[in-house]
Amino acid sequence: MKNKSVYICSECGYQSARWLGKCPGCGSWNTLEEYVEEETESKSGAAVVTTEALRLRDVKEPDNIRKKTGCSELDRVLGGGLVSGSAVLLCGEPGIGKSTLLLQICAALSSGGSVLYASGEESAGQLKLRADRLGVSSGDIYILADTNLDSVIAHAEKLSPSVLIVDSIQTMWKSGMNSGAGGVSQIRECAASLIRYAKENDVSVIIVGHVNKEGSIAGPKILEHMVDTVLYFEGDRRQSFRLIRAIKNRFGATDEVGVFEMCGDGLKEVKSPSELLLSGRPTGVSGNCAVCTMEGTRPIIAEVQALVTPSYYPSPKRASNGFDLNRVNLLLALLEKRLGLKFSTHDCYVNVVGGITVDEPAADLALALALISSLRDIPVPDNAVAVGELGLSGEIRAAADLDRRLKEANRLGFECALVPKRNYGKKDTVPDGAVPLGSIFDAIRIFGK
Repeated sequence: MKNKSVYICSECGYQSARWLGKCPGCGSWNTLEEYVEEETESKSGAAVVTTEALRLRDVKEPDNIRKKTGCSELDRVLGGGLVSGSAVLLCGEPGIGKSTLLLQICAALSSGGSVLYASGEESAGQLKLRADRLGVSSGDIYILADTNLDSVIAHAEKLSPSVLIVDSIQTMWKSGMNSGAGGVSQIRECAASLIRYAKENDVSVIIVGHVNKEGSIAGPKILEHMVDTVLYFEGDRRQSFRLIRAIKNRFGATDEVGVFEMCGDGLKEVKSPSELLLSGRPTGVSGNCAVCTMEGTRPIIAEVQALVTPSYYPSPKRASNGFDLNRVNLLLALLEKRLGLKFSTHDCYVNVVGGITVDEPAADLALALALISSLRDIPVPDNAVAVGELGLSGEIRAAADLDRRLKEANRLGFECALVPKRNYGKKDTVPDGAVPLGSIFDAIRIFGK
């Protein structure tokens, strides 16, 4: 038996043959931890065959491969439900609602078999209090408050659950290892054991993961590669709006999003997030513009706000919440260069109402109109919604899924839609209420001369 020692960064997963004070990958100090790998060799040197290879046409797809979680928003992100034998990693900031969501879906998951909820962060009594608050009492649900992964797997083999929930992977540890819980080697080995158990026993495993101060998943990067699905829970803890995105999904699309609202009795599904985001929207105020963004196959209308005020400092301040700051700076440079608007002498603040993040280029036009509106103190029409990507020459480029966006805008009562002219050819008819725009010069006309 040979032992090989490597050093792995607990922040980014960088590997080194020797210990370093500063990680070359992420620049963090004192984050490299020793990880000992054991290599075994058979006496004969021949490989041991433990599985049998099958022809693809001979492989049979199991019946009822997906299990409904009882939450249609979560099922949408998973691709239709929880796949049997899969490993799902659910990550998010502390207090965002990860444990609440998992405890809520236990009742529906237990209808097709028992559920084992292994918690290393809460006691059984604390979980009982939360379950009573959420109204979760029925179903074949087992609670295990233990941080020893060997004990968790032993209980799972005894109970044979259909779903195993581990909350969280950073609190689990395996015996026989030098590092403590939360270390790189412990997280890697615990995750490998859980994934092996899921594949061998056809059990769906949901793993809760922490995030670091940068917002990325804590632990080695290989953790994301090992699991089948990576879900990220995002939202502002001071807001009631919550989103679940699929960063990786081997059994479905990665462009879907689940929308929830945090209430006193748990997370509630939001069937029409546009109405929630637009509730309480002010009228006749400058610096506001509605935008229709696509989250997977779902159109969502949000409100983009901008505040432009004269700066009294040599370097104007730029701040953005819910919109990429680099994109904001690019649009400010574009508007100043092409339209001659003096944003360089003003402080600019951008906000997306509801605490959501808008990251698609089709929101450029709405943000540009909000900035111009605040600078000139002229309101954008309240019944207008804007969709379009801005090029560096000022042109408005075509947007995908424009028909769905217009349909959602019409459903919510928007009478005017500022859309890219490039979406319509010479022979295409423009829908009622749609105003095709070729460039930002056309869009500025809505403010008058």
